[in-house]
Amino acid sequence: QVQLVESGGGSVQAGGSLRLTCTASGRLYSTFCMAWFRQATGKERERVAVMHTTVGTTNYPAKLKGRFTISIDSVENTVYLDINSLKPEDTAKYYCAAGNRGCTTSRDDYDFWGQGTQVTVS
Repeated sequence: QVQLVESGGGSVQAGGSLRLTCTASGRLYSTFCMAWFRQATGKERERVAVMHTTVGTTNYPAKLKGRFTISIDSVENTVYLDINSLKPEDTAKYYCAAGNRGCTTSRDDYDFWGQGTQVTVS
């Protein structure tokens, strides 16, 4: 099992920045895809960033590239999501996820999830 706990969300003004933190524990050696998803009210959950932890590659949706950055502190077992130039449409609950089925965009391929942290941009 892998346990994930997110933090760092809050209310920010448009144009601001946030760093979301995901603290991981448990059998981390069993996973190699660490991702961030978000879900806005009434919308599907979408992946906003992923890192293949073995090779260090990252992937972002084209519409978010340049504003979202995923990084990992392997010593602290912590995954970060830095978001810059926040927009009202970034308002959503952000989730950390872990899995080992190909680092896809599908939520079904991630076995472990945190409880989420709310980001509100006005």
